Amino acid sequence: MVRKHFYFSGRVQGVGFRYQAAYYARRLGLTGWVRNLSDGRVEMEVQGKETLISQLILELKGTSYIRIEDVKCTDLPLQETEQKFSTRFTY
Repeated sequence: MVRKHFYFSGRVQGVGFRYQAAYYARRLGLTGWVRNLSDGRVEMEVQGKETLISQLILELKGTSYIRIEDVKCTDLPLQETEQKFSTRFTY
């Protein structure tokens, strides 16, 4: 199990990115959250098996109306008590 923090840039707001991220993450059994940032990026923390997190990112990149131009990723400590994946309000 790992936890990753992502910043996504490109055409990632106003195209259902958060909805798709939550849908794919829940389907894959991942936990975490996703939110829009006021600067046009999307921020996401996700936790689970590394292979499933990679699959989530591939699913998002393969969505036709989302265009990810840049991804920044860092590792985070696990949050053992986290139970679900949620969508948060814009920060």
